[in-house]
Amino acid sequence: MSLLESGRIVLKIAGREAGKYAVVVSETKDGFVEISGPKSITTVKRRKCSIFHIEPTENSLKAGSDEVLEKEWKTSGLIEKLGIEVPQKKKQTKEKKAKPQAKRGKEVKK
Repeated sequence: MSLLESGRIVLKIAGREAGKYAVVVSETKDGFVEISGPKSITTVKRRKCSIFHIEPTENSLKAGSDEVLEKEWKTSGLIEKLGIEVPQKKKQTKEKKAKPQAKRGKEVKK
């Protein structure tokens, strides 16, 4: 039994996502595993990662799609236990730009 089996929660220790938690989705050969946060919970997107860039924890979840992982994170209570800050969704507000008053070849009279 490997420490990096599918479903194991790991801590990224190298790269741009260092210090973030992720879940091992599957093991690949040559010292790599596929991990996912998912991005909506831990801001780690699904990708292949070297086993030298992650540190396994004692916790594990049921691995699957990102929707399954998100549900598992929320029901397990590990978000609070590990101190993970879940990113808030931004409200997209588009401000309408004022359209130019003049049309081609015509000037606007004031």
